[in-house]
Amino acid sequence: MSIISALAITIGVLGGVATWLFLGPLAGGLQIWAAFIAWACFFHCGGKEAGLKATILANVAGAVMAWLTLLAVSRGGLGESLGLPVWAGICVGVGVLVMILLANLPAFAAIPALVYGFAATAGFALLATDGLANLTAASLANPLPTIIVSMIVGAIFGYVSEKVAGALVASRGPARRAA
Repeated sequence: MSIISALAITIGVLGGVATWLFLGPLAGGLQIWAAFIAWACFFHCGGKEAGLKATILANVAGAVMAWLTLLAVSRGGLGESLGLPVWAGICVGVGVLVMILLANLPAFAAIPALVYGFAATAGFALLATDGLANLTAASLANPLPTIIVSMIVGAIFGYVSEKVAGALVASRGPARRAA
């Protein structure tokens, strides 16, 4: 079995399990779409333990930068005097600048993973009912913990899917791997 076939089977099965978990027992806060973004990010960051570490650290840093940016936009007080589009543009510009500068540190070098965390957090906050009002809530109504936990779970699912796919390929023996 090829690695692509093994990944297709593994990600398909685990994707179904993850969806059931997020919409069933874990329903009420965690976001399956954010988990899938982090899952893909895991592979984008090269997989294995290094990819898991890079994904989690950068997704979390991006989420925190988005959260800080959203706090500045919604509570910074200059939206009324400057106009919200101008104020939001300034805040996002500064937030993204700082976020990308974090890539100078090896732990946060995966710039796309930073952006995925930022975009997921901002998107959830802007689209969820009362998302901006809940920026400081001590619950999963707060976009920051919701997206961080969702993305960490997704990255872990990526790691597990890689390990299971590798085991499937290895169990077929050397003569069958090329098939």
